[in-house]
Amino acid sequence: MRIKLHLNKSVYDNAAAYYELAKEAKKKREGLTQAMEETKKEMEKAKKKGAEAKKVVKIKREKQWFEKFHWFRTSAGRLAVGGRSAQQNDLVFSKHTDEADLFFHADIQGASAIILKDGATASKEELLECAQFAACFSNAWKNANAAVDVYAVKKEQVSKHSHGGFIATGAFAITGERQWFKNTKLALRVGIGPESKQIVIVPGISETKLSPESPLGPSKSGKDKGALAKILAKTFGCHPDELLEILPNGKSKISAR
Repeated sequence: MRIKLHLNKSVYDNAAAYYELAKEAKKKREGLTQAMEETKKEMEKAKKKGAEAKKVVKIKREKQWFEKFHWFRTSAGRLAVGGRSAQQNDLVFSKHTDEADLFFHADIQGASAIILKDGATASKEELLECAQFAACFSNAWKNANAAVDVYAVKKEQVSKHSHGGFIATGAFAITGERQWFKNTKLALRVGIGPESKQIVIVPGISETKLSPESPLGPSKSGKDKGALAKILAKTFGCHPDELLEILPNGKSKISAR
């Protein structure tokens, strides 16, 4: 170990100089130790956050069978499902319709076939909700109509066979008397469901509470489906694809309920 002494200074002055250097070195060492400890804590926090983020990503809700269709639950909890395409219309009727169900369809070419499960015992309010849902998921929304007529029939009145000839995919032959819901207003509400905490869409007249929510109506000057999905995704904190799956085709506007 080499010690540098200043000959022009006394022994005490040299000792004092080295004492000051030692104090400075000690301060630097303490500062470095503190910085290392703080860095270590920050790294632990980042590691913990990363682990929590990974846990969140791994949790994926298992979808139920009806979520591949248009669907909602009435204010009383009954399930209504409808096709998103002509092929799905056929599938909903052939695979998911029972004798106690009711079949709803807007009186317009190009509409979703909506099945109200156990609709034979549904209340008047539930029937009106389902009629409005059927009205919204039809070309009436794309045409920006304010209202459209909707009818409901029993399963036994619906057929894929006709004596008059070919029935196209997604179309049906209806026999017997129909239950009509004239001038059904087109209105929907989209938002976070009360129980599932997922994005859902319900008829405008539904009493189901959504929080937050956005009331929707058809409009030729409104936003197209893709643009609206991006706007609503920011409101609900979800991915736009979740909204693209449930929104009706055509332009829409966010309106007052």
